[in-house]
Amino acid sequence: MRLGVDAQSCSGESEVEVSLEITIRPERLALSAPFRISRGVKTHADVVTVGLRDGEAEGWGECVPYPRYGETTDTVEAQLRAAALRLAEGEDARRVVAELPPGAARNALDCALWDLAARRDGRTVGARLGRSRPGRMATAVTISLDSPEAMRAAAAAMADAPLLKVKLDAESPRERLLAVAEGAPEARLIVDPNESWTPDVLDRMADLVARLHVILVEQPLPAGDDLALEGLDYPAPICADESAHVAGDVGRLLGRYQSVNVKLDKAGGLSAALAMVQQARDLGLGVLAGCMVSSSLSIAPAMWVGAMADAVDLDGPWWLAQDRAGGCRIERGVLYPPQLGFWGEAAPASR
Repeated sequence: MRLGVDAQSCSGESEVEVSLEITIRPERLALSAPFRISRGVKTHADVVTVGLRDGEAEGWGECVPYPRYGETTDTVEAQLRAAALRLAEGEDARRVVAELPPGAARNALDCALWDLAARRDGRTVGARLGRSRPGRMATAVTISLDSPEAMRAAAAAMADAPLLKVKLDAESPRERLLAVAEGAPEARLIVDPNESWTPDVLDRMADLVARLHVILVEQPLPAGDDLALEGLDYPAPICADESAHVAGDVGRLLGRYQSVNVKLDKAGGLSAALAMVQQARDLGLGVLAGCMVSSSLSIAPAMWVGAMADAVDLDGPWWLAQDRAGGCRIERGVLYPPQLGFWGEAAPASR
């Protein structure tokens, strides 16, 4: 979908009126292997990209609609079409983005506006933030939920990665976690049950978590049933994912969680994610930079969160059969930034 509209920059300091052509494009990206978590298995990533063109300058953003939050490609496209119509009526782009609900659609539009501002004005995202461009960083590489034998083999294939994320559910979690630890005995581990555990399972896993190199246990209980975490003294920090989407949610984590997973697709873009990181820091919580299974167009802006985080889980493109040209690469658990000009910089780009 392409729309010609008049809008205003949301990423710049000034309100300079511009004429935008908006492209909304759903894409299905094949995975190199099935990706299994406690909620199901996927063989492709459904994403929606947003392009904003102002004359010769063009900015892009990508989002991943997530069914766990009631999102589909259709609902995200509908939100973006509605936003485009508001822009066509002359509304300030900053207001339009801010009034979208936190989630995928707002993420794509916010990131596209950051990218467009950099390309149009010649000021990079780093210059706007007063920070250096993110360099390479260690990232978790996900071990998909499978049989213990398959998970051991997957871990062994990535044994030289410094950090592995282990997807678990309530079925045989000890056997699966032990298998991963055996396959990659030197790796640090993030345990991620994706809300599938009960307080009893969490308690029964405590001794094993204490023995292994587990640095985080991510969202073990359902977001609406995490009262059991109140005051819990667990062997590893517990990190909120589904329990916190935006900066305003972070205060409710105190006493239950010690860290928060900041994802652009949850928060609603780079702007909201940076605010969420700041709120977590103000309250003394750790930060995990996270992502959905996505292309490098999602990961490039997320690396700005990764540069501020205690741990990084930005392996989305690692699962793709083919990433976008010029994007990030992951080698031995190290995430390398995309080529200069890929996103957030003045060099022209096309998606």
